[in-house]
Amino acid sequence: MERFDDIRPYRDNEIEDAMKRIAASEHFPAVCRYVYPDRDINDVRDEICGYSAVRQFQYSVMKAFNEQVIKRSIRNFTFSGVENIPRDKACLYVSNHRDIVLDACLMQYILYLNDIPTTEITFGANLMNGDFVVDIGKSNKMFRVERGGTPKEFYRNSLMLSEYLHHTICENGESVWIAQRNGRTKDGIDRTNPAIIRMFVMGSEKTPEQALADLSIIPVSVSYQWEPCDFLKAYEVYITERDRAYVKKKGEDLNSILTGIMQQKDDFHMHFGTPLTHEHLRPLAGLPMNRFSKEVSQMLDKEINGNYKPMTSNYIAADILESTDNFCDHYTETELEAFIKRMDGLEIYDVENPERLRNIYLGIYANPIKNRGLSIP
Repeated sequence: MERFDDIRPYRDNEIEDAMKRIAASEHFPAVCRYVYPDRDINDVRDEICGYSAVRQFQYSVMKAFNEQVIKRSIRNFTFSGVENIPRDKACLYVSNHRDIVLDACLMQYILYLNDIPTTEITFGANLMNGDFVVDIGKSNKMFRVERGGTPKEFYRNSLMLSEYLHHTICENGESVWIAQRNGRTKDGIDRTNPAIIRMFVMGSEKTPEQALADLSIIPVSVSYQWEPCDFLKAYEVYITERDRAYVKKKGEDLNSILTGIMQQKDDFHMHFGTPLTHEHLRPLAGLPMNRFSKEVSQMLDKEINGNYKPMTSNYIAADILESTDNFCDHYTETELEAFIKRMDGLEIYDVENPERLRNIYLGIYANPIKNRGLSIP
């Protein structure tokens, strides 16, 4: 395990020191007020300083955090497909990615509710900034994923990540959560990047189909009534289209994390799909790697998009974007008016083409309907 020390989460014997650093941080009071609004800060500080295991941190602090997120911003919290999760082995949860923190965190809460072990969680190195964030992340079984760099660095980091996944799942018996692509989707189109499939394979000496079968992949579909950071995402896509690039401002990632947590989501649903087994993968044996990775990506996309639960916001956006009433049975006039009122908030952005910004915003919500195979003329 020493070769993974730079990226791995904390072990139990590192939790006590991490808790002391968290409790002493200048950021602790603000976080404590959100997670434990009815408790004395000093009492919470004393409690966490007594933790000596990852499980204690997850099953107290992170449990309380998830419950506050649900209480404050989610009206209906639902999930399905838990029966698809194997109870006798670790697996790799491959999920569509809509929010930096909540997709994985809320999944952990669902696993907790169903007495299923929590997972390790991939977390971009660009987001692990500052001791406070690092300590909370690594205490919550998050491990660092390096992105970018030269082609040589990218290959080396991909190989390290692949080897770590196989070691963690196949040898340590710990499950892992990972997004189906690098970063959140900004346009509502959930597509698995074939490159991530190639990465899964490269850390094993077995055939590609057996290497993937060893990981016991479970496709995960997460759906929100109100997309976390929907305004920020629409604006970023707009600027990227105009300038062919988007340069993040200092502190923008942290702002996105906090916005996703605090913003009203109303309805939330997560579905755990059918595991990808050796039987599914055997017909792909012998294919060139590019073809193999594309075929597997399409398998995952079919599950992830097919199990996405459309919300009223998705149906409304699809009708507005295409000037139809094809899905009017799925929403009320009041819900339509609420969506339009929310969309009018895009006026905070002073852009040259507000109609284009509006259509990008509508696409964030309408595209999951198209992805799921519900036709829009």
